[in-house]
Amino acid sequence: MDVHSPEQRSFNMSRIRSTDTKPEIIVRKWLWAKGYRYRLYRKDLPGRPDIVISRYKTAVFINGCFWHHHEGCHYATIPATRTEWWTDKFLKTAERDRNAVQKLENAGWNVVTIWECEIRSGRFEEILMDRLLKTEPKT
Repeated sequence: MDVHSPEQRSFNMSRIRSTDTKPEIIVRKWLWAKGYRYRLYRKDLPGRPDIVISRYKTAVFINGCFWHHHEGCHYATIPATRTEWWTDKFLKTAERDRNAVQKLENAGWNVVTIWECEIRSGRFEEILMDRLLKTEPKT
């Protein structure tokens, strides 16, 4: 049983952002400070990446550990209520993510997935630099 009324739960869920989240803003500020220029939420690309660095043909997805169910992460919990529904939702999200990454890679894009826990720990910087340094800029 949910601890909130349906109205309160609906209100809470309506306040969860899908764009311009704190983790995204942290990564964007870091990239900008390093001199990388990018576009946000390109609708013409599969999966609508959070950040697109066209010069490096790189798409960056910034995934919340809970919403994208980061395997092995302590932030990726399954709620105690409606567990079957949540499990199905997480499986569908993972499949959608895999499909988007596959389509981008097939089109020649480099895909970087940064997890919320990597941003919290500061590890996203080395992950991004590792992937970007391996990629030659387009001329």
